[in-house]
Amino acid sequence: MISAVFPVYNERENINPLVERLLSVLGRREELFELIGVDDGSRDRSFEELTRIAGREPRLKVIQFSRNFGQTAALAAGIAAARGDVIVTIDSDLENDPEDIPRLLEKLKEGYDVVSGWRQGRWNDRVLARKLPSLIANWLISRIGGLRLHDYGCTLKAYRREAIAGVPLYGEIHRFIPAYLYWKGARVAEIPVKYRPRIHGTSKYGLSRIFRVVLDLLLIKFLTRYMNRPIHFFGGVGLFAFFIGCAAGTGAVMLKIISGRSLIRTPLPILSALFIIVGIQLIIMGVLAEMVMRTYYESQKKTPYHIKGKINI
Repeated sequence: MISAVFPVYNERENINPLVERLLSVLGRREELFELIGVDDGSRDRSFEELTRIAGREPRLKVIQFSRNFGQTAALAAGIAAARGDVIVTIDSDLENDPEDIPRLLEKLKEGYDVVSGWRQGRWNDRVLARKLPSLIANWLISRIGGLRLHDYGCTLKAYRREAIAGVPLYGEIHRFIPAYLYWKGARVAEIPVKYRPRIHGTSKYGLSRIFRVVLDLLLIKFLTRYMNRPIHFFGGVGLFAFFIGCAAGTGAVMLKIISGRSLIRTPLPILSALFIIVGIQLIIMGVLAEMVMRTYYESQKKTPYHIKGKINI
């Protein structure tokens, strides 16, 4: 079964064409399917349009938020409600072409856990204002995340249910799901998909989102690599700061002995005290974080690992 999830925020004019195209594309396949539209607090009667369509099409499920919680939250709610073995996410603004979904599904059958779309021809008319920042952002995310993708921002993706189940979604993290699953051992592929300029409505994205995206990526990178061993992160940074402080203090003393320079005439003693104090605080923070993590795992009986499958167990 295939579950197609699409978040909706002020896209009333695009909803009906999107649903019709999804029904047409998925209706040509042998698998059962369902559509899940999540209204993210729209103010333009998008929910009423979803309700109208759902009244005549039982394969369309509708979720309504009490207010705008963001695209990640909408996708999380849709994925949680999905019953399919494969979950496809797609934008509701018609910039993603539903005709590309079968190609994602076929690629998934090659043994991949995630197939991500790569929008072709996007922002060719706005190279400096949008295309160049997008290229830089995707390069930066690929470097930090360790997974080379050309288009992290493309919502059109296909996931195996067992791969995406249990993935924490908050902030702007939905775009990092492929990287997160890659860190967990999943196989990730990327294929070119068509890009269609928006006809109705206005874009909800701006350049300011890049900074929030990078911060969210750094957070999920920390949670993935150091969640079970925070002392390695805080302690490592703390020891580095501590040694910098000791080096600065040693330099100040050497200047005093060799050249007779007064300690109050150089900033080294202040830097030494600052770095030593910060280093000690970070090491203590790492110890406290270790205690919190042990409490987290032991009190909730959670495990610091993820099992992909079992045989005869």
